[in-house]
Amino acid sequence: MPAPSKKTALAAAAALAAAGLAACSTPDEDDVPGVTDDTVTIGTHQPLTGPAAAGYASISAATDAYFQYLNDNGGVHGREIEYLVKDDAYNPSETQTAVRELVGEDEVFAIVNGLGTPTHTSVLDYLDQQGVPDLFVSSGSLTWNQPETYPNTFAFNADYVTEGAALAQYAVDQNPDATVCVLGQDDDFGAGILQGVETVVGDEVAEAQEYSSSNEDVTAQIGAMMAAECEVNILGTINGFTALAVGTAAQMEWFPQWYVSSSGADYPTLVEYLGEEEAPLLLQGMASVNYLPNSPGSDWYDLFRQINEDYNDGADFTGNTVFGMSVGYLFAEALAAAGEDPTRESLVAAIESGDLAGNGIVPLSYSEDDHAAYRSVGIAVVDEGVQDFVGTTYRVDDGTVEQIEADPVPLENDGVPGQ
Repeated sequence: MPAPSKKTALAAAAALAAAGLAACSTPDEDDVPGVTDDTVTIGTHQPLTGPAAAGYASISAATDAYFQYLNDNGGVHGREIEYLVKDDAYNPSETQTAVRELVGEDEVFAIVNGLGTPTHTSVLDYLDQQGVPDLFVSSGSLTWNQPETYPNTFAFNADYVTEGAALAQYAVDQNPDATVCVLGQDDDFGAGILQGVETVVGDEVAEAQEYSSSNEDVTAQIGAMMAAECEVNILGTINGFTALAVGTAAQMEWFPQWYVSSSGADYPTLVEYLGEEEAPLLLQGMASVNYLPNSPGSDWYDLFRQINEDYNDGADFTGNTVFGMSVGYLFAEALAAAGEDPTRESLVAAIESGDLAGNGIVPLSYSEDDHAAYRSVGIAVVDEGVQDFVGTTYRVDDGTVEQIEADPVPLENDGVPGQ
């Protein structure tokens, strides 16, 4: 075979150089997992079955309803959001299977609002290693706010320490001499609530009890708190165990005051557990914390109620509905800010920019150095079957609790970001 001519050799070299430049150029959107010309695909793990299903299965349905509404109104930069929900039954081993399928097989753009402290902890390192944006985790554990260790992970809930401190401060403000006790789940949830309570009352917690979500009997725990003559019981409990604690105490003919974390204080859900006749009596005066517009006086509340009616198959409208749709809105806002051709990197940068507004009763806290969503919470109280804010809001920062004015984010563009 004759040697190639100089002209042929130069042409071949030019072709190789062009190929190299193409390989080094910025990838088009087809190279971004989960992003096409028309869609952005994201995923989540949720307890659609198992011990937490009754309290939380409705969240992802509400998020999906919001995305349907968003897609019918043009989506984000012309792309519809496809939302894949995998059931993990609130079991960490099943969470790992679900998330690996979402990342490895479905090639999602991001994991959004994975629910639960023990469940999401089991996939935290995996998502970090895969470089997948791990957004708006549905848990108040401090674990999600470690930007140096987990740069792609962001919390959504106010953290449990913040909630525990705010609940304790409200209890002390209402009754400085009350005997305060704590019942919490036997993980970061309960530990965080207790830590927050101790921030306010120090070693004056009269009794601290734990429960396991695998054991639906809290008779011993409630008995110990009753024996300690607790007047204010602060609960770090999921909805089912809030109802179980209140119901067990009632069976013992004991009726203390209940102060409950946002994760276990959704009044309509508690009514489902306790019964429509008993719940208004047993939950009268129950105090809780929240940071989302779960109030009949809010424009966001009215919008979400309408979306629920139009897109959620007749599901009950509850605090979980507001939570799920708020998550959906925040993701859409972040995606809009990530640009017309989003990448995983631009999505994370949009959240860290501090420019996102969300829809809370207080501003978001996200920045490069802070991956917590909310450091302030408002107090809501049940009165004659209605759960609503009472106008008291606390900010918790570096061990201090300060009462502040709420600063609700106004509704704009009918809840459709980027328009």
